[in-house]
Amino acid sequence: MSQPANEFLKPTPIVDSDHPAVIRFAESAKGSSTDPRQQSVALYYAVRDGFRYNPYDLDLTPKGLSASRVLEVKHGWCVSKAVLLAAACRAVGIPARLGYADVRNHLSTERMRQTMQTDVFYWHGYTAILLDGQWMKATPAFNIELCEKFHLKPLEFDGTADSIYHPFDLQGNRHMEYLNFRGEFADVPVDDMVRTFNECYPQAVQHDPNDVNRGDFEQADFDQDVARETAKAAAN
Repeated sequence: MSQPANEFLKPTPIVDSDHPAVIRFAESAKGSSTDPRQQSVALYYAVRDGFRYNPYDLDLTPKGLSASRVLEVKHGWCVSKAVLLAAACRAVGIPARLGYADVRNHLSTERMRQTMQTDVFYWHGYTAILLDGQWMKATPAFNIELCEKFHLKPLEFDGTADSIYHPFDLQGNRHMEYLNFRGEFADVPVDDMVRTFNECYPQAVQHDPNDVNRGDFEQADFDQDVARETAKAAAN
C-alpha cells in the first residue's frame, strides 16, 4: 500500500499491460480525451459492458487470470475483469492496483450455491485507480445486461468517488454486503487466493475426474442459468 505510484504502472505476468492486445484495447477504449480521469472512466465502461461476467470460468493460473485472456475469451469474473481494467489503465499511463474484499453476494445461481456451499465470495476483486493523488475504487464486474436481468442498479464510475456494489437491488432486496477488505496490491496475490479457495470452495476449484458436478460447473453457461432463474422468479 505504501509503494510509489510507478510500481502500479509496471506490467506483470497477470496484469500484462505490455501485451499488444491490451495496448490496442486500451488505446482504442480510452477515448479522445487526454485527461486521465476521463480516460479511466471510458476504460471502466469498456471493461464493464464489453466483457460479460462469468464466474464459472474459475481459472486461477497466471494465464487464466491475465488481462490478455479476458480479451481473448470475451468474458471474465470479478478478479479477471478488475485485472483487465488495471492493465488498460497502466497501458495508457494511469497507475492502477488490484483491491480485494470478502463479500456476501446475494446475486447467485442455484448451480453456484450448490457448488460453493456458501454465499460468501472471498477475494472479490475491484480496481483502484490513482487520479489527482487519490485512489478511487472501481468495480467493473457486472455488465449492464446482467444488472438488468437481476434488477440491480448498475455501478457507475465518474472518477471522483468510489464505485462499489450497492447493498440493495432495485426492489429493495439484499444484494452485497462487504465483510472484510483484504487490501490493494500491484499484482494478484494468487497463492493466498488459491489457498483460501481450496479451503472454502473445494468443489469449485479442485479437479476430481470422478466429480461430475465439477465438469458440469466448468461447462455451464452463466447467462443461461440467470435467464432460467429470472424467468422462474417472474412466474412465481
